Amino acid sequence: MAMDEKDAPVGAPQRVICLCAEWCVVCNQYRPQFDALAAQYPNVRFSWVDVEDEEAAMGDYDVETFPTLLISEGDEVRFLGPVLPQVAVVGQLLKRLMPERALTPDTEASALLQRLVSVVK
Repeated sequence: MAMDEKDAPVGAPQRVICLCAEWCVVCNQYRPQFDALAAQYPNVRFSWVDVEDEEAAMGDYDVETFPTLLISEGDEVRFLGPVLPQVAVVGQLLKRLMPERALTPDTEASALLQRLVSVVK
């Protein structure tokens, strides 16, 4: 299966989308940690996207380093980039980005978010 998603409340959801590949050893080792992190944030939608299975949704965006996270609130991208596959690093990133309402003014990131949201619903 290309992606999985945790349930979250209705509204302008906060999302964490992990962009990985089935063949990536690091991604496969990181997946249990990502799922554990999702359990710590029940009000955030966590999704796992295999970039090769979702080529159409990825569009022209090329993931160069795995794992890459896309973090958003509603239609606003907070972060798009590679991360160390460690729960503590991602947890700190979430704590910093969500309350501060930091934005990533990258139109490519916003377009990617819109395409991915349509496939992870």
